[in-house]
Amino acid sequence: MPHPSIKSLITINVCSFLMCCVSGIQANEVEDEVLALADQALARISAEDTVGLTDLMLDDATMYSSAFRDGEYHVRRRDAEEERNTPIEVALDERGFDPVVHVSGPIAMVWYPYDIYVDGEWSHCGVDIFNLVRTNDGWRIAALVWSVEQPPACRKHPAGPPGS
Repeated sequence: MPHPSIKSLITINVCSFLMCCVSGIQANEVEDEVLALADQALARISAEDTVGLTDLMLDDATMYSSAFRDGEYHVRRRDAEEERNTPIEVALDERGFDPVVHVSGPIAMVWYPYDIYVDGEWSHCGVDIFNLVRTNDGWRIAALVWSVEQPPACRKHPAGPPGS
């Protein structure tokens, strides 16, 4: 029979290992929830559903796009209410890929490279950054920031054009 102190050490190590595993599983579940919200946002953009998109946001959420064209930076800002009341008059197909998710307690961030097609034609690519906060009603988008670029500054979706 092992010495009591060795038995205690084994018990402590096994408990620590199990707590680490459970903690890792819980972290993965939270990351999955966060990524699911970003995926919902992309689906609603592709459905031209600004009301549905803003339903995923805090009431005072902000949106910024940033592009570099003709030697100048162009930054555009709008809030959730402006987005909600601006109908999309083109067919969009925005697809994210290779997301990176970070969660720290009640805040999270999804770094989501994307490409987008407008009316079936290639438009641009870039990175969407979803800044999220956990509320009593679940995760909500606090800010959405994206770059508007062309290759090689960004990558097109690895699956090729939509429907290919």
